[in-house]
Amino acid sequence: MESLKKLIVLTGAGMSAESGIATFRGAGGLWEGHRVEEVASPSAFLANPGLVLDFYNHRRKNVLDSEPNRGHVILKELEDNFNVTIITQNVDDLHERAGSSHIIHLHGELFKARSTADPSLIFKIDGTDLNLGDKCPKGSQLRPHIVWFGEGVPLMEDAIMEVESAEVIIVVGTSMQVYPAASLVEFAKPGVPIYLVDPNPPKVSIKNLQIISKGASEGLALVASSISPW
Repeated sequence: MESLKKLIVLTGAGMSAESGIATFRGAGGLWEGHRVEEVASPSAFLANPGLVLDFYNHRRKNVLDSEPNRGHVILKELEDNFNVTIITQNVDDLHERAGSSHIIHLHGELFKARSTADPSLIFKIDGTDLNLGDKCPKGSQLRPHIVWFGEGVPLMEDAIMEVESAEVIIVVGTSMQVYPAASLVEFAKPGVPIYLVDPNPPKVSIKNLQIISKGASEGLALVASSISPW
């Protein structure tokens, strides 16, 4: 049996916006009067861990009150005809809940926590809250399993390898301004078609780029109907 064509999908905040997920830099980059850097950096966690944990507890509640949108479902349905890998900057679990099989979370996962003493110790969060005093088996405070400002992106090499093998690329709901994720399309093989789905597409200079100025659900429906699995 002939192998399925390799389709790589890069998703950002606009992917989940239709589900009612607050964007990471919503409200002018503020959360309850705090700059995002004040609640999403290692120094912030050292200075005020309770505030940081509260920020992510609120984000989990927001995600649990949301459902995957039609765009998430379309990406799952594309697995019928393509070998799909989703590389997402989003930390929500909507791709998983829609049924997608292969997802790389570049910036971490909202419903996981990890040890501050041993980063290899990662745990699933049941419910919404991660609190001061919640510790790993080694006795260290748990922190959100999120890539914060100033931290490296551990899965970047995995993502690059996936993009290098792509035969079709779809970019959905990302400004393509957040590095290193924004550089991923540069690793595509020459000639690989790239579709950019965004109602307000960024001005980028990329070869073989087709822009679809629509939201995630409407734009992905258009792309899905136009790409061939052969």
